[in-house]
Amino acid sequence: MLDLIPSLGRWQPAVSGQRCAVATIVAAGGSVPRPLGTSMVVSEHGDVLGSLSGGCVEGAVVEAALAAMRDGGSRLESFGYSAEDAFAVGLTCGGQLEVHIQPTGTAGLDLAALRGFAHADAPSSLAIIRRLDAGGGAGGGPVLVADPVRFTASGSAALAALLGGDASVIRAAAVQLEPLLRGGRAGLVRLAPAEGCGTTVPVPEPITLFVESRLPPARMLIFGANDFGAALVPAGKLLGYDVTLCDARPAFSSQGRFLAADQVVTDWPHRYLAAEAAAGRLDGRSVVCVLTHDPKFDIPLLETALGLGLAYVGAMGSRRSHRQRIDALLADGTPAEALERLHSPIGLDLGAVTPAEVAVSITAEILASRVAASKETPTAASLKDGSGPLHHSEPSFTDEPRTHEPRTHEPRQEDPWT
Repeated sequence: MLDLIPSLGRWQPAVSGQRCAVATIVAAGGSVPRPLGTSMVVSEHGDVLGSLSGGCVEGAVVEAALAAMRDGGSRLESFGYSAEDAFAVGLTCGGQLEVHIQPTGTAGLDLAALRGFAHADAPSSLAIIRRLDAGGGAGGGPVLVADPVRFTASGSAALAALLGGDASVIRAAAVQLEPLLRGGRAGLVRLAPAEGCGTTVPVPEPITLFVESRLPPARMLIFGANDFGAALVPAGKLLGYDVTLCDARPAFSSQGRFLAADQVVTDWPHRYLAAEAAAGRLDGRSVVCVLTHDPKFDIPLLETALGLGLAYVGAMGSRRSHRQRIDALLADGTPAEALERLHSPIGLDLGAVTPAEVAVSITAEILASRVAASKETPTAASLKDGSGPLHHSEPSFTDEPRTHEPRTHEPRQEDPWT
């Protein structure tokens, strides 16, 4: 839902107060076009804002959304692939989607409240927690979180209302909710209800929450105002990073070719990095690329960076420079296990030579390190040499029973060009 908030203030059906239904991808498996949390809003007149699959299932989702507005109830729709029904609606890419459809005005879902976050001063951090199971109708509306990093489940009266006020359920929710919120991720949270355990009373449907969290862009800090830094700045911006270029030499950092960076800083690299960490402006998503290739800058900078728990630390240099760098860091007391996190020489082995090619090599390694950190796949490889789904989304399909039995849409037979 968060992806549509910037557009809600300009979308006429929402502005005019028409009844609408929100369709959100809450589970996905295999190769799917869009990630968890992607939403589409359908008005009572059939107008559409957003897209879930690039065209594969939108028509069926619109039909289901109009039906949900007519009967006033939420529903869960499944879209998959089957060769048995060549004319059914579904994903020709072979993936699976579960789409939750909820009319506005039910369980407190209010587009007007969400539109309030579409203004120019809207927070760059925002999260929404929605309850999807049938028991959520009386517990208030979705919980809007303006500061996901500092959110605590125990301190939220809105979340307590959503979960029925049971302290044990709130504690169980915190274990799953808070990592999703602080990581800027989306996902399902399933909780055992407080009632029904150890009795002959039928066990209620599990409490099911859907969490979407948006954080400010992760930071990329590039140290070294040289040709390689100039090439890496736009590459980092292309990946969505907030890019800082830092160099201790004013004659180099003041050059106009670095103006594409979000910040250009003239300071000693290790001193600047330590100050940013102390100010809380770095987190576990931040990446550091050391391109200075000068031991008087590199050694104190890498000592600082390797002690901060950053997502990626890479340093440019030859293999000889790398060995000398490792010896110097060990001599200064850097633990050997910290050095295992250092990507040096920096980048994937793509045969890169020019600064632009090296920038591709570095950003490719950063992407590969994200995947390795999630334990979804251990190394980067060519897609042509692999097998299985192209998109490594977190497993989210389960065999748990649901009160709302989804209607399954099976796609047409396999397209050999997909």
